[in-house]
Amino acid sequence: MSSNYSMGKRRRDTEKARKKKQRAERRDRKRRAGPSEIPIATVEDVTGDLDVIERQVRARQSQDRGAKAIPSRLFVGSLSWDTNEHDLREAFGDYGNVTDAVVVCDRNTGKSRGFGFVVMEDRKDAAKAIKELDGAELDGREIVVNLATERTR
Repeated sequence: MSSNYSMGKRRRDTEKARKKKQRAERRDRKRRAGPSEIPIATVEDVTGDLDVIERQVRARQSQDRGAKAIPSRLFVGSLSWDTNEHDLREAFGDYGNVTDAVVVCDRNTGKSRGFGFVVMEDRKDAAKAIKELDGAELDGREIVVNLATERTR
């Protein structure tokens, strides 16, 4: 039994010594070879086709000439019970593009709660709408129009 154990140990030791010798030989070969050559890039590799790039940049700039519209959400209060989304869109549509209009309804009854929200595509149009519609009459009621704020909970 002891001879089998020692034969296995000798075999493992010789395998370990062989692998160690191979690693040392690889390391010596790499040291003798020295550092590998660094590839040198040409100007064309770095810049690419400049004419095509310049044309794409100019085309992009001509598209982005005007400032992008910043949407604004408006609170509309003191609404009549009969006012619906269509009426809000129609009233605010005179001052700019209306992205969304919502009349908030009661969960249980489904009736209007007397307020809503309008999202206008451009904040400049929203400012005009606030100026003109705050205190104006809609469906027989004097409405309140302000910028909507986030509700704190």
